[in-house]
Amino acid sequence: MGSMSDLKVGKIIVVNNDPYQIISNQHIKVARGGAVVKTKLKNLVNGNTLEKSFSGSDTVEIADTARRHASYLYAQGDDYFFMDATDFEQFQFNKKELNDMEKYLKEGQEVDVMVFNDKPVAVSLPSKINLKVISAPEGVKGNSAGAVTKAVILETGLEVRTPLFIKSGDTLIINTETGEYVARA
Repeated sequence: MGSMSDLKVGKIIVVNNDPYQIISNQHIKVARGGAVVKTKLKNLVNGNTLEKSFSGSDTVEIADTARRHASYLYAQGDDYFFMDATDFEQFQFNKKELNDMEKYLKEGQEVDVMVFNDKPVAVSLPSKINLKVISAPEGVKGNSAGAVTKAVILETGLEVRTPLFIKSGDTLIINTETGEYVARA
């Protein structure tokens, strides 16, 4: 159990038997009243957000979470299958639970998985990944005034804007947080 002083940004606590990560917190002290911490929490299972206030007498349960390495195996319909790198257990997330991360997943992709109560609850990708260009239109000569870009399609189906010199077959480094082109690999 934790106290109000344990409510720091990034900390994971248990609310209604689900793990929530603290996104923001604000400590408020009113003249004669007690101190209150207003928090904004993100549910790590379904992605919903919640605003909750804690007073000085409240106790919070610190979530017992662990991070494990896993590999992406394959997709079947809206289900995406992964394998834990330590015990080789397989588990799955549906497309909704991945929150558009499937655009960056290719077979063998290494990911980190958050485990809560021995159940995988969230996937996080590396900040940068390499993806191959499968379709890129030709750049038009003479059309280079300013920062001109073109749309290319990557092996996972993701479409990104790149400089004109990128062509089919190139491998690109993509930022998974912004979905933007970083460089050629």
